[in-house]
Amino acid sequence: MLTDSEAALAEAVLLHGPITRQSLASRLGLSAGSLTRLAKPFLARGLFVEVDEAPDGLVGRPSKPLDISRGLPIYAGAKITGDMVHSVATDVRANPLRKHGVVLPDHSPTAVVSAIADAVANLGVPRIAGLGVSLGGSVSRGVIERAPFLEWRDVPLQGMLEEALGIRVTLENDLVALAEAERWFGLGKGLPGFVIITIGAGIGYALVTNNTVVRSHDAGLGLAAHVPVAAMGPRCHDGHIGCAQAMLTGEFIASATSTALGRTVDWQEALTLAHHDPAARAVMEASGQALGRLIALATNLSLQSDVVLAGEGIALFGLVEETVRATILDHRDPLASAVTLKVDDSGFDAWARGAAVIAIQSSLRRLELR
Repeated sequence: MLTDSEAALAEAVLLHGPITRQSLASRLGLSAGSLTRLAKPFLARGLFVEVDEAPDGLVGRPSKPLDISRGLPIYAGAKITGDMVHSVATDVRANPLRKHGVVLPDHSPTAVVSAIADAVANLGVPRIAGLGVSLGGSVSRGVIERAPFLEWRDVPLQGMLEEALGIRVTLENDLVALAEAERWFGLGKGLPGFVIITIGAGIGYALVTNNTVVRSHDAGLGLAAHVPVAAMGPRCHDGHIGCAQAMLTGEFIASATSTALGRTVDWQEALTLAHHDPAARAVMEASGQALGRLIALATNLSLQSDVVLAGEGIALFGLVEETVRATILDHRDPLASAVTLKVDDSGFDAWARGAAVIAIQSSLRRLELR
């Protein structure tokens, strides 16, 4: 296992490399000598490399920036939904290399394990260093304590997967995994704090503060889905009137559009119709107002003004962006920091990449130099 100083160095080079020793020493609060001693075993193991010399403006020898070796192994991530496993292979900086999807035949743990194994095998990459798996629900010490979309309770999925695949597996709640990916390599990189809101089959919320993703039992309960955002909205499945789930998920938007039109439409058709049909557009505008209120609530209560929007239903934002932004302004103090919205429109790929990132982080923590 790495010491705290070694882990901080590895993370800094991974996230910011190529980076000069001077910049590293300043970032980590180390002397030049201490940095040289810390970096030496990483260089000896071939984990770090020195890239082409570059002048740093100082008198003396040109600096040799440090970077992560390109020869490091590949990682895999798998996001489980109620009907699919979405998998991705990435390099050590979570750059996607290949992806594959497998339909779940049923929700039994053995069927899900088999589907994940197929999804990873069909990525067609050798030497996978670790697999990250994420899903909506509560996760603790390799056990899925609760997963509503799969109707699971207390399933030891990590052990089942490691036995079936023969590789190290890391499990995490999907929102926590996505937040880690955005914090390390995505739209939240470099931000000390931000909020994530996801739109799709459900409504998700995650929080990063002081460069740390907030983790708790409640992170896996989907509490943001039932925040009230419309006084006269429809009821969700739990009977809440006008909550985020009832106003923003694809299922409920399609249902509201169907009612407005007098015929059944799905989510994709509802999106298309909203470009030219007034009734369909009115439904989307109401959802845009609801999304603006949810963002305003999240920023007001978290004291974070940067927001990452993601999820497979994020096309809603593109359709009603002006309404969302106007509603945010209506619910923010004029003296408050301006809300900055960053949109990750990669859909399910973002979720799978998030799972890969937790595998990368876990591998980094377990690294042995001696």
